Amino acid sequence: MTSGSPSLTVSRLAYAYPDGTQALYGVDLTIERGERVALLGPNGAGKTTLVMHLNGILTAGHGTVEVAGLPVRADTLREIRRRVGLVFQDPDDQLFMPTVREDVAFGPANLGLRGAELDRRVRDALERVGMLDAIDRPPHHLSFGQRRRVAVATVLAMEPEILVLDEPSSNLDPASRRELAEILKSLDVTVLMVTHDLPYALELCERSLVMSEGVIAADGPTRALLADERLLAAHRLELPISSRPALSALCASTRRNTPQPASRMLRFSPDLAATVRRGCPIVPDALRVMFAIRRSSYTITSYAATSASAALCAVSRR
Repeated sequence: MTSGSPSLTVSRLAYAYPDGTQALYGVDLTIERGERVALLGPNGAGKTTLVMHLNGILTAGHGTVEVAGLPVRADTLREIRRRVGLVFQDPDDQLFMPTVREDVAFGPANLGLRGAELDRRVRDALERVGMLDAIDRPPHHLSFGQRRRVAVATVLAMEPEILVLDEPSSNLDPASRRELAEILKSLDVTVLMVTHDLPYALELCERSLVMSEGVIAADGPTRALLADERLLAAHRLELPISSRPALSALCASTRRNTPQPASRMLRFSPDLAATVRRGCPIVPDALRVMFAIRRSSYTITSYAATSASAALCAVSRR
């Protein structure tokens, strides 16, 4: 682990499935240690494909992924899969042993832990999610919300660098939803939460990423993004009707106080900037920039090379 490295760094990540379907067009993102970040976006945006690159289930066609400074490669997968803890949407996909104790012990035991240290890992993880009393119960005797908490414990027992949750609030009743939120807030670990639940993202994550058509289309404070009605509409994101009045009140001050610049300067390589200005996306980077500009409220107005390796594109609000 590199001291001071971000928990997650994704650089120019592009990927096409074997049938030729291009899912990622050059994803760039950095998540610092201790952040809780929501990954938002419509179905088909590329969220699942991105997540599957984080622990090496898929191999990048282009670009890199690093977890706490360690690159995701074939020779690092064992450690990467310890550092990246993935909690599935359906806990029944994650729990398969006769007892809760055995489920939570499964991962650390496969890393070679035994005896007192293994027992400590199991008990600590279950205590952090409020499920220690269920340590010797069969998982299928637990409620859905309890099973989801045990699924989180199976990952925490690995002492991960980053916890990745896939739709953590789905199918939870209000009490279970609140209990899980309280648990996630209490954890001293980096969190990436993939969700369609915008109120849950607002409650848990100060920062959100909006993914659309294989790129990160927006990255900023969750409150500011949810206050941008044009942004939500452009990327097929909708607030629940019952939540709109409360969220509108929460976001109102953000909307009033967020400056709306008349222009902005974007720095690209000269060839890439010229390509984007001509509207001819021919490489993943150009596609990424085209999408970023097309999905924003800006358009390119001028272009000038500033050196052999840099250029500026001026963009103005439409």
